[in-house]
Amino acid sequence: MPSILTPENLISTFGVFGILVVVFAESGLLIGFFLPGDSLLFTAGLLIADGTYLHQPLWLMCLLISVAAVAGDQFGYLFGRKVGPALFRRPNSRLFKQENLIRAEEFFAKYGPRSIVLARFVPIVRTFTPVVAGASQMHYRTFITYNLIGGVLWGSGVTLLGYFLGQVAFVKDHVELILLGIVVISIVPVAIELLRARGRGRREEAGHY
Repeated sequence: MPSILTPENLISTFGVFGILVVVFAESGLLIGFFLPGDSLLFTAGLLIADGTYLHQPLWLMCLLISVAAVAGDQFGYLFGRKVGPALFRRPNSRLFKQENLIRAEEFFAKYGPRSIVLARFVPIVRTFTPVVAGASQMHYRTFITYNLIGGVLWGSGVTLLGYFLGQVAFVKDHVELILLGIVVISIVPVAIELLRARGRGRREEAGHY
């Protein structure tokens, strides 16, 4: 990704405001799927523990990040509810791919309401799932309940993980390696789903012959 979008650069340049904008965008704006959510929150926790760039209390950061995450999903849900099925007919563009939307739809169909929580920990799917929930006319009370749970677990959980691990000498000395590991772990579920989808496509294609 561009150097300006690396977690430490985002935080050093834009501070708390930058973190909240990224969290909001990645949670519900269709163009936010490429943003570094997991690694950004982990880095935020690290920097709070280290006292670098971020000097706000840990509890306040967790609260603000959780609110931004919940608000982002809320926006995505309302957008999906308003646009509805028309979204699935939208042509591909540089920042919008139908395959991402379809992947989120399959994830939503597989896990139901729980997908609102589970998707928080799966990049790309995280961005599109609330939109799919809205387009599917998911009951609002059910959505907001799972949205609150998922937003707090992800927003506060990953930040707290970075904070406490940030006080471990090995982690502080190998920050780039740890962040790379987070990115890899985040990508694994997406890669597995892509391989499964490709396998299903081949089996279906073979079945036509």
